[in-house]
Amino acid sequence: MTALTITPAQRKSLKADAHDLSPVVMIGGDGLTSAVLKEAKLAISHHGLIKIRVFGDDRDARIAMYEELCEKLGAAPVQHIGKLLVIWKPKAELDTALLNLGRSYKQTKKSLQAPRTKRQGVRGASKEGVRTSTSERSDRRSAASKSPFTRAAAVKTAAQSSTSSTAPKKRVLRADAAESKIGWSSPGYRKAAPAPAPIKKRKVRMSSTKKKSLGS
Repeated sequence: MTALTITPAQRKSLKADAHDLSPVVMIGGDGLTSAVLKEAKLAISHHGLIKIRVFGDDRDARIAMYEELCEKLGAAPVQHIGKLLVIWKPKAELDTALLNLGRSYKQTKKSLQAPRTKRQGVRGASKEGVRTSTSERSDRRSAASKSPFTRAAAVKTAAQSSTSSTAPKKRVLRADAAESKIGWSSPGYRKAAPAPAPIKKRKVRMSSTKKKSLGS
């Protein structure tokens, strides 16, 4: 393979992407062995952009390894900084190669079956001898799992709603009720009117001159 060439703009973008990467391949004192090349090939086929660390102080040896890696892997040199090498191989070529080497598609029984269609029908009360729907059974199970207090409150609410919907409740006015020991609670009777109070006669006081004239 020959090394790929990239534009300066592509190299700048790849450098920014490789900034947070960690080295995935280590090259020791033995150099580029077959095991190192195999590991680098697997890493670049999986990630596309990889960072390699070289343990050695010889800069010329690192440059030679850098060029050899790019040629054997068909990758592009991105960055060589210190003991770190960054190389890149486009994902499009890798995906195409993987698709060509991938296993053939097998049709399963499920894929051959016709897709299910939604049931169309009118929701209503279940008839005798017909199984109820799943939603109705789930509602019954959820109602049975509730506490007795919750069930009693639900029954009371349902009874009140049914009575209110069937017959309207007649309102009893206070004027139509008679007073009892516990209040106005006897519909159909009128309150007895209280007896009128006796009229007091006003006493007229006579003056002293009038009394003298009358001879009192």
